[in-house]
Amino acid sequence: MTQFLSHSKETARDTAGQPAVHAHDVGLTVPGHDLPIISGVSLDVRKGEFVALVGPSGSGKTTFLNIVAGLQGYTSGEVLVRGEPPRRGRPDAAYALARDALLPWRTARGNVELALQVRGMKKAERRERAQAALERVGLGDAADRYRSQLSQGMRQRVALARTLVTEPSFLLLDEPFAALDAQTRLLMQQHLLELLEQFDGTMLVVTHDIGEAITLADRVVVFSQRPGHVIKEYPVGFPRPRNAVELRAEPRFGELFEEIWSDISAEMKP
Repeated sequence: MTQFLSHSKETARDTAGQPAVHAHDVGLTVPGHDLPIISGVSLDVRKGEFVALVGPSGSGKTTFLNIVAGLQGYTSGEVLVRGEPPRRGRPDAAYALARDALLPWRTARGNVELALQVRGMKKAERRERAQAALERVGLGDAADRYRSQLSQGMRQRVALARTLVTEPSFLLLDEPFAALDAQTRLLMQQHLLELLEQFDGTMLVVTHDIGEAITLADRVVVFSQRPGHVIKEYPVGFPRPRNAVELRAEPRFGELFEEIWSDISAEMKP
């Protein structure tokens, strides 16, 4: 069976060399709007680093993520992804949306296969890899179920398997668990933590959940109110592997949460 996310862990935490993402003084102004969406965003994400973006709603976090993904242009500054301008459809990148976006006429395995099918992989190989991906997220026995037969948490796990099945080296996640209830969200955070232990790439995640940001990331970056720009960065510092529940009992977790919330709440004041 094809091994899933099988790269060396030594490579995973290698942060030497050029940044995976380099953004300098990036802005986006949309005609007809009084304020830019983002302005003066400068941020480097090192190779192998997991970074979370937090901030008030409407601060341009998802816009910045879309710029990095090559899905959105920008009007000033510079963005480089692995030394190149952003472009959509990079084979080494995967983007997971807030909603699961599963195709209801495909089974769980069929949905996971889709990215491999688009790349022209032969049916037998993509079926094998999709099954392996589902097993990694604990859904090997649900491969033949359709979207309507899956719980919300199971759908998100299928979406996660679909995101990771191409073995990307760069993960972009936009509120991947926002639609889930609190308990399921915590379980999914633990699932992702376990998968990230085998992931040798770089992750950039947008979330409104401060606890989630601290749990998943090596560094939390706080955006200002619109026009969005980086106002503060917090190294998280917790060793890996991590447990999503046990981490919340750490005094430093509470301290980080309060400091980040203080920054965000100050931005939200009129």
